[in-house]
Amino acid sequence: QAHLEETGGGSVQAGGSLRLSCVSSLKNYQMACMGWFRQVVGKEREPVATIKIGNGDTRYADAAKGRFTISQDSPTNTLYLQIDGLEPEDTAMYYCAANSWSADCFSAAVAGEFLYWGRGAQVTVSS
Repeated sequence: QAHLEETGGGSVQAGGSLRLSCVSSLKNYQMACMGWFRQVVGKEREPVATIKIGNGDTRYADAAKGRFTISQDSPTNTLYLQIDGLEPEDTAMYYCAANSWSADCFSAAVAGEFLYWGRGAQVTVSS
C-alpha cells in the first residue's frame, strides 16, 4: 500500500511564497509520474503540475505557469511544489499523487489516471 504525505501548507499573505513537500513510500522504479493537484471547496480537483520520473520532464497547468515550480528529490522520494507570488485564488487543498504507468504525465493527470494520493495540505492566502 503506497503512502504519500504532504506537508508545508499554511496561511500566507498575498505575495508571499510557500513550499509544499510530499514524501512518498514508493520508490522511483515504482513510479512513472508524480504530480500536484488542488481543489477549491465546491469545485473539482484539478492538476497543477506533473513531473516525469526518470527524465524530470515537467508540465504545468496554465494557471500555474510562471509562479509554480515542481521538483523531485530522488534519494529521499520527496516531491516539492514551490509557489511564489501567492494570490488569494491559490487558496485550496493541495494534493500530491503518483502513478506507475503513464507516458504523458499531464494528460494522465487531466484524465484522472493517478492512482496513489496523499491526504492533502491546506493553503490559505489572505489579501
